[in-house]
Amino acid sequence: MNQAAQYIRRELAIRLVRAFDAGKLREEIDQIAVKMRPKNEPSSRCCVYHDRAVIKYRLMALLGYSTEDESDEAKMLASYLDDIIADVEQGKDPYAKLDHRMSPLSVCGPACSGCPDAKVVTTENCRGCFARPCMYNCPKKAVSIVGGRSVIDQSLCIKCGKCVTACPYHAIVKTSVPCEDACPVGAIKKNEFGVAQIDFAKCIFCGKCFNACPFGAVMERSQLMQILLAMKKGEKLVAMVAPAATKSFPGKIEQLLTACKKAGFAEVMEVALGAEKTTRHETAEFVERYERDPKTLMTTSCCPAWVNLVAKHLPDFIDKVSLTPSPMVYSREMMKEKNPTLKTVFIGPCVAKRSEARRKDVDFVLSFEELGAILAARNIDVMTCEAYPVERPAEATARNYSKSCGVTEAVIKEALSKIPDFKLNSKQINGIDKKQIAMIKMYLSGKIPTNFLEVMACPGGCENGPCSIG
Repeated sequence: MNQAAQYIRRELAIRLVRAFDAGKLREEIDQIAVKMRPKNEPSSRCCVYHDRAVIKYRLMALLGYSTEDESDEAKMLASYLDDIIADVEQGKDPYAKLDHRMSPLSVCGPACSGCPDAKVVTTENCRGCFARPCMYNCPKKAVSIVGGRSVIDQSLCIKCGKCVTACPYHAIVKTSVPCEDACPVGAIKKNEFGVAQIDFAKCIFCGKCFNACPFGAVMERSQLMQILLAMKKGEKLVAMVAPAATKSFPGKIEQLLTACKKAGFAEVMEVALGAEKTTRHETAEFVERYERDPKTLMTTSCCPAWVNLVAKHLPDFIDKVSLTPSPMVYSREMMKEKNPTLKTVFIGPCVAKRSEARRKDVDFVLSFEELGAILAARNIDVMTCEAYPVERPAEATARNYSKSCGVTEAVIKEALSKIPDFKLNSKQINGIDKKQIAMIKMYLSGKIPTNFLEVMACPGGCENGPCSIG
C-alpha cells in the first residue's frame, strides 16, 4: 500500500470535514492547497504550483468529480461545491450526472509521472563475464555483447526476465510502469501525452492501480460530500459496516458502530448480518446445482471486482457465477425493510463496491479511509467508545467473510447439514492478477476439476482492500 499517498488523502479528507463542520468550507476549500504547500517551502514535485495543482484535483475527487469531466480549468473548487449543494437541495444526484461510465476511479494528470515504458535494461554492474549467461538464456537472441558489455535489443526483447534471473551480478533489471503492471486486465495505459488513462470498458475497479501508483495519481471519486450534506439536512443515514473493519480500525466492531453513531449516522449495522443471508442463499443455490450435477462448477459472487471481470472479460462463463446477492445487498434489504426512508451507506475497503452500489440501489459508499477521516475530524476515538448494544452479534463464519477462504468455510458448514456425505471440492483464488486469471480460465473450462470456486480480488481477502487503513 502506498502509505504516503494514503496519508495525503486522509489529511485532505480531514481538512474538508473540519471546514465543513465549521461552516467555512466554501471560503476555505480553494485555500487548502496554498496552506499545505506555502510559497518558498520545499515542494514534492518541480515547484509549489505543481503540488498545488495536484492537491486541487485530489479535492475535486473528494467532491465527487472526475478530472476527465473537467471542461474549465479555471473553475474554482468553491464553484464545484456550489454545484453539488444545489443538486443535493434539488434532490438530484451529482455523482450520477458525472457518470463517466459510472466509474469510481479517475486519473490526476498533473500527479502522473509519465513513467517510461517497461523494459529490460543492462546497468553499470555488468562485468561482461565470459560465461555470457544472459546471452545464452535469452530465447529471442535479444542479448549480445558489445565492447565487453551486455546490450539488449529492445525490438527483440519480450521482457521474459530470463536474463535478469541468469545474471550472477544482478546487472540486468526489469523496469516497470507500476499501475500497468498491477492491472490484471490491461485497462490502464499511457495516452499520447504520456499520462495514464483508464479504459473504463475494460476496468473491473479492483483498485490495484489505485494502490500501486507511487505518485497517487489514480484517485477515487468520493461521495463524502454528499454524505456530509445529507447529514446536515437531517436525513437518516444508516452505516452498514463491512466485516473487514476489524482489520482497519482498533477495538471491536461494536465499538466502531458506536463511533459511527457519534459521527452522525442515525442507524448502524454490521454487514456480517447480511453475509449470513448470503451464506444461506448461496449454499442453497450450490446444493441445487450440485444435486443436478456434482461436477458442475459454481463460483462465489460477493466480490464485485470478480463479477466485473467475468462480465467484461469472461462472458462465456457468466453462468458459472452464483446469482446470490452480496452481503451489502442483503444488508440494504434488511435496513429498507426496517425503515424504507433510511439512506443506506456501505462502509468498506473496496473500490469496486462503488460500481456495485450504483447497480444495486445502495445510496452511498464510504471507504474506510473516509470514515477514518470523519472520525479524526470529529475527534471520535473508537477505543474509548462503549460497545453498541446490538440485538445479536453476527455469526463467526459471517464475520470471517473478509478473509480469503471465509466464504468457502461458511458454505461448507451450511452445506454439511443439507447434503448427506457432502464433500466440497473447493478451490480459492487469493488475489486476482494476470497469472491468476489464466488459472481461473483453467477452472472455468473444466481443465482443473472443482465444483466450488471462491474468488477474491485482493490477496488475503477484503481486509486487504485498496481502501483499507494500513
